Amino acid sequence: MAKLLIKTVGIVGIGLIGGSLAKDVRTFGLAQRIIGWNRTRAHADRALELGLVDDVAESVEALIAQADLVVLAMPVNVLTEQLPKFLDSARPGQVFIDVGSTKMAVVNAVAQHPNRKAFVACHPMAGTERSGPDAALDHLFRNRFTLIINPEGSDPEALERVTRLWEAVGSVLAMMDAETHDQTAALLSHMPHVLAYALARTIKEAERNQALNARFAGGGLASMTRIAHSPISMWQPIFCQNKAFLLSAIDSFKEQLDAFRKAIDTDDNELLNQLMK
Repeated sequence: MAKLLIKTVGIVGIGLIGGSLAKDVRTFGLAQRIIGWNRTRAHADRALELGLVDDVAESVEALIAQADLVVLAMPVNVLTEQLPKFLDSARPGQVFIDVGSTKMAVVNAVAQHPNRKAFVACHPMAGTERSGPDAALDHLFRNRFTLIINPEGSDPEALERVTRLWEAVGSVLAMMDAETHDQTAALLSHMPHVLAYALARTIKEAERNQALNARFAGGGLASMTRIAHSPISMWQPIFCQNKAFLLSAIDSFKEQLDAFRKAIDTDDNELLNQLMK
């Protein structure tokens, strides 16, 4: 596939996802220029120092005015509120994408917007618990799914540019509607984060009560609580926006946990074996 050449890519939010995409855009020669903006100026300056971007815009509006492709890597509550305003100034041929973990709220927020077709809703299923520009990684999206949501709502040319972009950085693409996405994400992404936070709190509470010393923990606990280091500013809005599907996912997990508790409490080894299988 021929390289995709975009004159200017603008990235709003130069952290793990935005910064990693900037790295790949530069590595694969997909744009002539990358500009960025971050609400924390120190992070924007750090992104410039790291070479993730060529320039830092003074405002989101200034970035949008210069960019041909605008990547919105921001908390989902801010995205839902601001995207209609961003689309108000969309120019012919300009494309906007997001990388948020919930989709029904943002798609509904712009469903009737006159420039809706300039927006392609995306969710790269990749990441770590780290945040900020120093968290950016090379090839983060390689062989990982990027979900394109409600593609029929986007302009075909905009959709083609965006799919070529994700393919160029190594993503595997899948298309789905926003409701299916949010239900899927609740089970595969959002609930595991709730569980990690809850398990970490359980351990911390036991430490506070001097019931254990967590420094003796093995690798299993570290693996299960790693994502509890994820930034609250990103995950709290995700939990709230995907409330209905997330509550259902938590209830489903609770049923399984209750079944394990019953089997252990009643010394039902046969049931315990079945549950573990």
